[in-house]
This record gives sequence, C-alpha cells and structure tokens, in this order.
Amino acid sequence: MSNELILDSLQRRMKALHSLYDQALDTMTIDHVNHFEREGVLPIAFSLFHITNMIDASFMLITGATPVWNDEWNARVQPSIADHGKHKTVEEMIGQRIGNYEAFQEYLQTVFGRVHEWLATLDPNELTRVVIARPFGPQIASTYSARVAGEVGITVLDAVECWIYQHGLRHMGEIELARGLVGLGGMTS
Repeated sequence: MSNELILDSLQRRMKALHSLYDQALDTMTIDHVNHFEREGVLPIAFSLFHITNMIDASFMLITGATPVWNDEWNARVQPSIADHGKHKTVEEMIGQRIGNYEAFQEYLQTVFGRVHEWLATLDPNELTRVVIARPFGPQIASTYSARVAGEVGITVLDAVECWIYQHGLRHMGEIELARGLVGLGGMTS
C-alpha cells in the first residue's frame, strides 16, 4: 500500500473520529459531562479533557509544535484537575470536572483543527520518519505504541495511529458508554 493511500485513509478516519466528538459535544450539557456516577467510574469530563490534552501533547512529539494548552486555556476551561492524568490513578482523576464547557469545546476544536490542517499538508513520505527510536525508555516501553512499533521505533504513522486515532477511539467508546449512564444514547451502531 502506498504512503499516499495510507495518508488519505488516515485523513478520512481522523475526520470521522472527530465528527463523533463533535456530535457528542453537541448533544451533551455540562451536567452530563461532569456527572458523578459512583466511586471508581470516571466522569465524561475525564475522557474529554484527557484525550484532548493528550493529543495536544502528542502533536508536539510528532511535529515539534508547541502545545496549545497553557495558563490562559487553563483559566478559560477551568478543569478541576489541570492534568491529562496519564500517569495518575482513577482515584486521583475521579474528581475531574470541566468548569467552562464552551471554552473546553473551543480548546478541543483548536487541537483537532491543528491535526487536520497538518494532515492535509503532510508529505506522505513523512509517515516513515522515526519519532522515537529504539531502545525505548521505561515510560515508552510500557505503552501500546511500543508494542506496535517496528524495529526502528515509533514512526509518524505509528504515533498518529496510536496516540491520536486509536486512543481517540478508545475514549470515544468510554464516552458512548458513559452517555448511557446520564440518560443519553450511543451515537453509532
């Protein structure tokens, strides 16, 4: 399969994934997003903030671009925990709430928009560029992307597939399940 075909597929899949996030955001209120079900169950706010903030950070590793998230966004979005929570426990992140839903939606659109703009102009040959070479350090070695990586390490394609697309699908699945807990339905069949 050519890099051009792979990139075209990746662009289309990313747009489809992000359309699910748009649909979810448009059909939820801040009360749905911040709903506390019970101990051990993370709120939708966690999944939304986590994936957006992780894509923002991952984009930096892939492209070298400075993350969007900064003190100004923090003041606007007002998350109760200003951390994506990747290295934290459920107990540490169960209190995640979004203070300003409209500002959060703007942050998500900004982050996702950067990804789309970059993919639209990406040279297909860049897909094979190594982002993190082997041997991996302990923080990377335990990740899903390390399991996916080839002999040379994690490529741009691996990083986009694992850190943005597949990770985004995982959290969309959590959001769809959690929507049922707040009286909303899933969005796909």
